[in-house]
Amino acid sequence: MADWSAWIGREEHRTDRIDPGHFVRWCATLDRDAPQDGTVPQGFHWCLGLPDAPTARLGPDGHPRRDDSPDSFLPPVPLPRRMWASSKVEFLAPLRAGEAVSRTSRVLSIAEKTGGTGSLVFVDVAHETSGEAGLAVREVQTVVYRAPAEAGTPPAPPPLGEGRFDPSGWQAHRAVLPGEPLLFRYSALTFNSHRIHYDLPYAAGEENYRGLVVHGPLTATLLLDLARRELGDNVLKSFAFRGVSPAICGEMLHLVLRSNDAAFELAAFAPDGRQVMSASAA
Repeated sequence: MADWSAWIGREEHRTDRIDPGHFVRWCATLDRDAPQDGTVPQGFHWCLGLPDAPTARLGPDGHPRRDDSPDSFLPPVPLPRRMWASSKVEFLAPLRAGEAVSRTSRVLSIAEKTGGTGSLVFVDVAHETSGEAGLAVREVQTVVYRAPAEAGTPPAPPPLGEGRFDPSGWQAHRAVLPGEPLLFRYSALTFNSHRIHYDLPYAAGEENYRGLVVHGPLTATLLLDLARRELGDNVLKSFAFRGVSPAICGEMLHLVLRSNDAAFELAAFAPDGRQVMSASAA
C-alpha cells in the first residue's frame, strides 16, 4: 500500500457567495420555484466552494490533476477512475440567497482495498460550510478511485432487463428522465468537468460505462427534492446516501420515499428495478 499519511489532516479553505442568479438557475434546473423566505434549499451547498483549477491543470478525466506537492489537497492516487461513492450530511441551519459562505475541507482517512473490479482507494473528506450566521452544513464525503476496466469487461451497468420497477410499498414516488440538458446544467452549476457526464466516447471507451453517467450528487439532489415536495423546504436535519449502481442518461429514474419510524428511507431505481442509490434522512 502506498504511504498517503502526508495527506491525512490536510485542509483546504474556500470562500464563496450565494449569487441569486446562480440559485435561480439551480431552481430552474430542478423545475421548481425558489422559496419565498429567501432560504436556500438543502442540496445547494454542493454548488458552493468548488475547485477552480485552470483548464490547463485538468487531468484526462476532466478533474483537477493531483500531485505530491503541498498544494495538492487530494493525494495523487494513480487509479484513473473516480466516483463520489457516498455522503453523510448534517443540516444545522439554512443558508440564505446573497450571503457570503466559507467552507473548510479536511482529509480524514485514506484506505486502499481490493474489490471485485480490482484495486480501490477510498478517501474520506470532511466539509464544513458556514454562512454569515455560523456553521450551516457538516458533511463527510467518500470518494473512491478505481482501477481501469480490464479488456473484455462488459460495460457498466448491465443492459436494462425485462423487469419493471414496482413503487408499491413506497409512500411517495416520482419518475424523472435525466437527459443531456439536465446533466449539462448540473455540471455547469457544480463546475464539474468530469467527462463521464458529457463525453460519450470517453465514458464508454475509457471508463467502460454503457452511456453518459448521471452525477451521484444529482441523484441525491433529486431525492432531497422529493423529500422537499413531501415535507417542505429545509425540514431534514440529516441525509445520507450511497451509490449502488450507475444511473444512465436517457433512462427513467424512479425516486421513492417512505417513513421508517422517526426517520425516512429514500432510494432511486432504474426502470427494470435495479437499485441506483440508497439513502436515509431524519
